[in-house]
Amino acid sequence: QVQLVESGGGLVQAGGSLRLSCAASGNILSIVAMRWYRQAPGQQREFVASITSAGSTNYRDSVKGRFTISGDNAKKTVYLQMNSLKPEDTAVYYCNVYYYGSGASYDHWGQGTQVTVSS
Repeated sequence: QVQLVESGGGLVQAGGSLRLSCAASGNILSIVAMRWYRQAPGQQREFVASITSAGSTNYRDSVKGRFTISGDNAKKTVYLQMNSLKPEDTAVYYCNVYYYGSGASYDHWGQGTQVTVSS
């Protein structure tokens, strides 16, 4: 069984910063990529950023230059540094891991952490 434990969410004023963490554990042979998604009330879940085990990163356009994703392969942990936060960044942020386990590849989601940016 795989677990993702997210932390770092909270309430911050516009222009402030937060750092999210997501630690994976369990029956993971190798991680292919770890990703952050977010979902605002009444909206669909959307991609935010991703990082592969090789360190390749990708971001949605609206967070480029403000958010930075990084990872620690040894700790199976991914981070999302969020700077210059805007009220429109308010959402529940979900961590996702794509990994190889017992003979197949799998996708697993965390429980989410709330990020609220006040104006």
